[in-house]
Amino acid sequence: MKFFIDTANLNQIREIHDLGILDGVTTNPSLMAKEGIKGKEAVFEHYRTICEIVNGDVSAEVVSTDFDGMIREAQELAKIHPRIVVKIPMIKDGVKAIHWLKANGIPTNCTLVFSPAQAILAAKAGARYVSPFIGRIDDINWDGLELIEQIAHIYTVQGFETQILAASIRSSLHIVKCAELGADVCTCPYDTLVGLLKHPLTDIGLAKFLEDAKKWQ
Repeated sequence: MKFFIDTANLNQIREIHDLGILDGVTTNPSLMAKEGIKGKEAVFEHYRTICEIVNGDVSAEVVSTDFDGMIREAQELAKIHPRIVVKIPMIKDGVKAIHWLKANGIPTNCTLVFSPAQAILAAKAGARYVSPFIGRIDDINWDGLELIEQIAHIYTVQGFETQILAASIRSSLHIVKCAELGADVCTCPYDTLVGLLKHPLTDIGLAKFLEDAKKWQ
């Protein structure tokens, strides 16, 4: 399973990249705004910098909701760097745009997916990634992990090549469960990725080892 970091913070991206575990980055307008990146030129330059740090795909999101607008934005984003994957929302014109972009050599990440039916449409249209938002599903008392399991089963049965990119990850347990259920990618905030390192028994064991080591120094 691939690890993407869900951020526009360059320091966080570099730190996770330096661990040797980073496969890509996902961003959105909210994450850009959080870092104070404003204006088209600045946003595009920020995407370009991210692409120069990582060796994998970098998702950049359109803000238009009509077909022509999404195509125009997608073409502009794709010119920034070969690693750019264009995030397209799961709406009617979005599915149409994914199909057009696939035919014209621009990879896409279908975002805001909340059902197996939507995941089927994304795969049929030709998305490289489909992004089920499991944390948001949990928020309304449904089971986000069950959605990952359903999509993985359908894609295996039908032979779809679209990769499942589990998004809206809220905990390290989410990551582990997504790996068990067959997600191809998890995109996570910095704290959640770093949280994979932590276990109280590791801390206790290390403290014991260091204490014992002092006895023979």
